[in-house]
Amino acid sequence: MVVECRSIEETHTLARKLASKIPIGSVVALIGDLGTGKTTFTQGFSKALKVEDNVGSPTFKLVSEYDGSPHRLYHIDAYRLEKPMDFINIGGETYLYPDDGVTLIEWANIIEDALPENTIYLRFSRVEGNPETRLISVDGIPGEF
Repeated sequence: MVVECRSIEETHTLARKLASKIPIGSVVALIGDLGTGKTTFTQGFSKALKVEDNVGSPTFKLVSEYDGSPHRLYHIDAYRLEKPMDFINIGGETYLYPDDGVTLIEWANIIEDALPENTIYLRFSRVEGNPETRLISVDGIPGEF
């Protein structure tokens, strides 16, 4: 399924809908170029989980953990990694099988070979000629949303 989001608010709305459908223990791969809405999506997702902390890009931190309700949120940015083993070597496999939350991974294509088989994929792209609009392709969500 491909969803067109014409604003930050529409991206947040999609994220909130998906947050209610994605089960605990899931890994969500966020793939797209710089500025295509991966962090914006994560911010909307975190709001749906009632995360009180400010959720930003974890580029310099790699992993951010947030208490939410009904579960935790793990936000990973693989941008600075070169290959899947870099992620595994820092203990990243812990976040690939979260038993108490959901893991969102920006730049997941860099570590794609390490991702679990049941990973949910969201691919973000810009719409040429419309700088505010994004297309978000969603694959692997259990059921319909």
